[in-house]
Amino acid sequence: MSAFDFRARLAALARDDLTRTRVVLDAPCGPQAVVDGQRLIAFAGNDYLGLANHPEVVEALREGASRWGAGAGASHLVSGHQPPHDELEQALAAFTGLARALFFSTGYMANLALLPALAGRGDTLIADRLNHASLVDAALLSRATVRRYPHGDLAMVERLLEAAEGRKVVVTDGVFSMDGDIAPLTDLLALCEQHDALLVVDDAHGFGVLGERGRGVLSHFALASQRIVYIGTLGKAAGVAGAFVAGDADLIEWLMQTGRSYRYTTAAPPALACALLASLDLIDSADDRRATLAAHRDRLKQGLAGARWPLMPSHTAIQPLQVGANSDVLTLAAQLRARGLWVPAIRPPTVPAGTARLRISLSAAHTAEHLDTLCRALIEAGHD
Repeated sequence: MSAFDFRARLAALARDDLTRTRVVLDAPCGPQAVVDGQRLIAFAGNDYLGLANHPEVVEALREGASRWGAGAGASHLVSGHQPPHDELEQALAAFTGLARALFFSTGYMANLALLPALAGRGDTLIADRLNHASLVDAALLSRATVRRYPHGDLAMVERLLEAAEGRKVVVTDGVFSMDGDIAPLTDLLALCEQHDALLVVDDAHGFGVLGERGRGVLSHFALASQRIVYIGTLGKAAGVAGAFVAGDADLIEWLMQTGRSYRYTTAAPPALACALLASLDLIDSADDRRATLAAHRDRLKQGLAGARWPLMPSHTAIQPLQVGANSDVLTLAAQLRARGLWVPAIRPPTVPAGTARLRISLSAAHTAEHLDTLCRALIEAGHD
């Protein structure tokens, strides 16, 4: 048998209920989906504030494309950096309260640039075991020594910092994407201060949602330090696309000079930056949307208090319902689909083996009736 027998490898995935199938969404991003002609209530996306189809954001994108064209044509460091990009970076720095920000096409690319810029051979990266895959890949790409600690284990972080060599960098999600819990950033920063380490926080799921006027997880904890490097994603609560890294001005300059996925990638279309500037204004005034999101979370918890499957502890828009076996979570997702609900089944390697779950993503664009429909369906499925 050939070492490249991909059919056999695909069959092994199927046997373990690990095959993924793309779904074609025949509707704009929002709580109402159309898939294969079926209308569904969607709890599948990360449009937490309901801005992806907001008319002001859409109009800013349209006007930006009319003024600046469809593409940037080159990398930022060649000829692709245009006024909307520059304005967006300044606005992001001001919004987060950090000295400087650098705009990337995706969060994955931001992380692939950042960690190798901060640490290399002879240095140590200390990472939460449940960090996003992009942080895992970026850590390996850095060629630094990588030490992973059990999720949220501060005592282990302290021991690893004490034993670490070279430059030390602690890396964590702000809000963990499959669990919905928030990293203990106050204590992590204190350990970094004590051991002369940097703290990298990927706030993909907190930016726009947590903190004062959506400033993110640093605002949530009222943290400020030159040791913090902050990553924000712009395709989730912001509703558009892209990401940014913000922090100390000299550090961001170093990242711009050395980050390979920044230097060698064509800049995102400037029209996206125009849309993001409109989105940032909306986030700043979206306390009502954040209040709606919090009310949805509470309604869901109350509605599922007696359900067969437990909601995992989470105070964010990510509400995972742990099921266990891969086959069981696929069956449950299919039962919900038959009832007109789209909730994705999450399986290994995205989550640890034996912890397959439904990842319920809440949005301010959902209605109370949407939540009640989901709760009723899950209660009924639990009795099937």
